[in-house]
Amino acid sequence: MNEKELLELAVQTADSKNAHDIVALDMRGVSPVADYFVIGHGTSEKQVQAIATELKKAAHKQGLDVQRLEGYNEAKWVLIDLGDVVVHIFHEDERNYYNLEKLWGDAVYVELETVLSQ
Repeated sequence: MNEKELLELAVQTADSKNAHDIVALDMRGVSPVADYFVIGHGTSEKQVQAIATELKKAAHKQGLDVQRLEGYNEAKWVLIDLGDVVVHIFHEDERNYYNLEKLWGDAVYVELETVLSQ
């Protein structure tokens, strides 16, 4: 699975669990950590955990290993490392506080309509 397919999997899976305000940032040339960041939020701890659980299941279904999953028990900021794509699922209040989109302001936003329509 290439990085674009992995991005599609992450965005579509988060959307399927009603993650709010999903954005994808193209991190190539901005950060050596990953090619893409996907950022979204849930409105409760249960929803944040449900999104993270579904992402982990979707990755395993495709034969992919989740390289790292952090913050699941607290469900304030869950990081799911899929290799070329790192997914950040926040609780709504935490997302506003950390504002990763501003922190990584040099990154280009990926047009998600094409990703979600597939």
